[in-house]
Amino acid sequence: MFKTVSRGRVAVRRVGLALVAGLTLTVAALPALGQVAGVLIVGDDRGGMVGARASEIEGLRQARIRVEIRGSICLSACTRYLGVGDVCVSPRTTFGIHGPTRDGRPLGGADFERWTAVMARHYAPPLRNWFMEGPRYRSGSDYSRLSGAELIRMGYPSC
Repeated sequence: MFKTVSRGRVAVRRVGLALVAGLTLTVAALPALGQVAGVLIVGDDRGGMVGARASEIEGLRQARIRVEIRGSICLSACTRYLGVGDVCVSPRTTFGIHGPTRDGRPLGGADFERWTAVMARHYAPPLRNWFMEGPRYRSGSDYSRLSGAELIRMGYPSC
């Protein structure tokens, strides 16, 4: 049922059952009260499509998977993991946040407002307020950056 996967100096046990379709990150199995509970360890993640990430996050919530953001970077759609519920962040991770884009180009009008709201829903209130005040207007690789330590000061738990 478990497969050990080597990731550099870290060996991880991968759950043999698919928990979320299309999940491309490492799922580690940890014993909890005699049962197997899943933990998604997010390494360096440069983001992706917001809609696809929303489906992953919903699957993680339903499966009650803990998310640990531990890589050196978590950019763009990766930051949506902050809204999974049971999440912690490494103080050393750099988070890059920008507003909604399509193929790297900023959205306008109603699309911009709609996708900004979708993105903001996944952030805790202090981060949501920060995002709405300015970073939502950035696009593509023009990230507003925050460290994991700054997110911890905003109330996110440390890993």
